[in-house]
Amino acid sequence: MSKKTYSIAVIGVGKIAVDQHLPVIDKSGRFELAATVSARGVAHGDAPVFRTAAELYAALPDLDAVALCMPPGPRHAYVREAVDAGKHVLLEKPPTPSVSEYLDLVAHGRSAGRVLFQTWHSQFNAAVDRAKEILAAEGVRSVNIEWRENVRKWHPGQDWVWEPGGFGVCDPGINALSIFTKIMPHPVFVKEASLGFPENRQTPIDVRLSFKSSGNEQPEMNAHFNWLEGDVEVWQIEIVTGAGRQLKLDKGGTLLLVEGKREVAEPSEEYEQIYARFADLLDTGQSDMDGAPLLLVSDAFLLGERRVEPAFDW
Repeated sequence: MSKKTYSIAVIGVGKIAVDQHLPVIDKSGRFELAATVSARGVAHGDAPVFRTAAELYAALPDLDAVALCMPPGPRHAYVREAVDAGKHVLLEKPPTPSVSEYLDLVAHGRSAGRVLFQTWHSQFNAAVDRAKEILAAEGVRSVNIEWRENVRKWHPGQDWVWEPGGFGVCDPGINALSIFTKIMPHPVFVKEASLGFPENRQTPIDVRLSFKSSGNEQPEMNAHFNWLEGDVEVWQIEIVTGAGRQLKLDKGGTLLLVEGKREVAEPSEEYEQIYARFADLLDTGQSDMDGAPLLLVSDAFLLGERRVEPAFDW
């Protein structure tokens, strides 16, 4: 028996929507693009484009779901508006600029009986799943995260990343934390944080973190995020298991090396897996709202010492 196809609209047609969401929806067998919402009037294919979400909901009352792809600042209001209009919601990461807004959305979606799905695209890799299995069996002795990229390449001219609530280098860094929180066999917490802010910006360009565990053993766990890397990104997590084996999750979680040998190396289909997961959630009426990566970033800002870095200009 064929499964239901869901109508979906994409709200916020920026780089991530154009690069990932819209192409994946186009080839998905479970979703049909009903419309886009873009203040700039950006359309996709033959689907209608609306200037506001309110116009979308008025014109398409039978719409099943929306994917929210705008920056995190206004996302709380957009989610509540969608839920109140009777829509299910897929959220890009990071979910909201504050923990209190995030928790409100979880409660609001539950009370309205709507499906909410907080996506963390880096979690959706076979290499990440395999690393999780290994650590569940062998435990963890140490973790070292290096997540470095070029902000000019990945957020060209996007000043919102430097404004309060824009996360700064924690916008990509939260991807590393989403992998970290998924693969660890026990909860982890920020122990210490050092955040480097450009003297002319409001969010950090360099972040160094250390973590502690809720378990009896306390592995050495550290992370470094930087936004001034060259043309080649460094997205890797090096792990020593409790059994002494060396693991390396590389290329954003798509490649797993065990003792230097490839264990899993599959092409990234993160967004294909995200939409497959969303369809499964809609089929069952269940939400999936994982807030652990956001909580770690929030704690880093709460606990972090501030360093002043040289001014940043595009």
